Amino acid sequence: MLQDKFKQAVLAHQQGRLADAERIYGEVLQQQPNHFDALHLLGVIATQTGQTERAVELITKAIGMNAMVAVAHRNLGNAQLKLKRPADALPSYDRAIALTPNDAVLHNNRGLALQDLKRLGDALIGYQRAIKLKPDFAEAHYNCGNVLQELGRLEAALVSYDRAIALKPNDAEAYSNRGTILQRLNRHTEALASYDRAIALKPDDAEPYNNRGLALLDLRRLDEALANFDRAIALKPDFAAGYGNRGNALKHLGRPAEALASYDKAIALMPDLTAEVHCNRGNVQQELQRLNEALDSYDKAIALKPNFAEAHGNKSHCLLQMGRFEQGWRQYEWRKKLDHPIAARSYPRPLWLGEESIAGKTLFIWWEQGFGDTIQFCRYAKLVEARGAKVVMSVQQPLCELLKHISPTIDVIPPNDKPSYFDYHCPLMSLPLAFGTTLETIPAEQHYLKADEELRAAWAARLAAKTKPKVGVVWSGSKFHKIWNRSMPLEIFLPLIGTDADWVCLQKELDEQELAVLRQDGRVAFFGDDLRDFNETAALLSLMDLVITIDTAVAHLAGAMGKPVWILLPYASDWRWLLDRNNSPWYPSARLFRQPRIGDWTSIINQLKSALRSGV
Repeated sequence: MLQDKFKQAVLAHQQGRLADAERIYGEVLQQQPNHFDALHLLGVIATQTGQTERAVELITKAIGMNAMVAVAHRNLGNAQLKLKRPADALPSYDRAIALTPNDAVLHNNRGLALQDLKRLGDALIGYQRAIKLKPDFAEAHYNCGNVLQELGRLEAALVSYDRAIALKPNDAEAYSNRGTILQRLNRHTEALASYDRAIALKPDDAEPYNNRGLALLDLRRLDEALANFDRAIALKPDFAAGYGNRGNALKHLGRPAEALASYDKAIALMPDLTAEVHCNRGNVQQELQRLNEALDSYDKAIALKPNFAEAHGNKSHCLLQMGRFEQGWRQYEWRKKLDHPIAARSYPRPLWLGEESIAGKTLFIWWEQGFGDTIQFCRYAKLVEARGAKVVMSVQQPLCELLKHISPTIDVIPPNDKPSYFDYHCPLMSLPLAFGTTLETIPAEQHYLKADEELRAAWAARLAAKTKPKVGVVWSGSKFHKIWNRSMPLEIFLPLIGTDADWVCLQKELDEQELAVLRQDGRVAFFGDDLRDFNETAALLSLMDLVITIDTAVAHLAGAMGKPVWILLPYASDWRWLLDRNNSPWYPSARLFRQPRIGDWTSIINQLKSALRSGV
């Protein structure tokens, strides 16, 4: 009679009538409380119906009566894994494998537990054993791809996903993860195709839309990226990561206020979402000049991820822009720990940050960032000399000849060279920290760089005889520069050009469209490749009565040479130009013109016209 009742329960279970099966298993246990199979299978139903804690209790009790049934240990491990208790699940799988060592599913599930425990190498071995036992095991190939992705073995992960898809062509998750790998391999167009396949297979899944948006962001197809993030959020309204990525798209589209609202929504949905969202939120607040709020966002990011170098670095920019140099320079050292480190060279000699006496010693100063950074901070080499040290300074090749003029006793060497001997070394932009620079102690020498006299004479001979003031201009930076908002379209800049001065373009790079416009206009002289290096640029610049430039290396060069320079700044300017001032403590000859609103170059051009007319 009891056996018949048990068979009824099993049949109901097999037919998916879980409520009936649960009731009948219960009736069996009322008659025989220690019935192993009824306890075990009641635990399986508990797992199936989301009663996972009860499942663990029931299956554990069953195993207590018979520990020699592998499937019970496996099901216990599955329930423990579902409860996010991989440390408990692992011994359950080990006991099951001891009983049935050739069960591919067990090795696969054991791999899942190990992966959750971040024992990635061991997890990979588990998946590989499962595949060896069952070569057509699609799930194991898929899991293999996941762990290889975590290990950074991207090409191998791609092979695993391809095998999983070959075995199970309708696996949307495999296509989605395959797209992520292709994206990380910078194969963005292929990634899009993989996401498209995932979406076709599972159109109501938010994740592939989100991932597709990330690929489109990398391709700078910003409007399409935003549309994909919006679709992901429509499918999953509480998708915190989707809101965070939507914020990134809006930021790149130049819509910072909307980006901020999207980040706020992401954080409201999941306050501890990721440090990256808080950091990105801080970046937008900084762009909106809400610096105290930005500092708070960076601090929250750092609280979630204490060694988050990007958040520390961005916080340093905020502090420096606010003039809080003492904190800012120290925070700025985090640039050495970024994912793509800056100023992170190592040498067998000690780093100098101002603590040791360097009198009678040789200090090797080495360049680290852009041309403008080197021009701005090379001034510190003279301060080092003043402390009695011998200075050897490596700089970028286009600056070598120019910076030899900084001091006859400073050795300037090419970028990849180093002295045969030195006592200490220091990256160029750590020198303000070494000298404890404050706003009041910035070494603001009127002109610490000068033009080569022979080159100056040669350029003077090339230019038209001086009958009008000469104005040197720069309206855009390098086409490869990531900070696009510093540049101004030529069509906005060109109305500034009048007939009451000789206008000279001081930038080397122009695109074909700009060149065509200048040739047709005829009012701006352009020398392009004749400006072979900054020594040539300095010689030409020295002949100008005024330089008008965006925030680029020429702005620093003009300031370092003491030439009158008007620097045109975006609304969210770089930290070195500080806040709400029209002059610079770094360059006494500079005058700053700031956008009143994000992207508003026209207002600056109107200010410049007025200033030129008034001669002020």
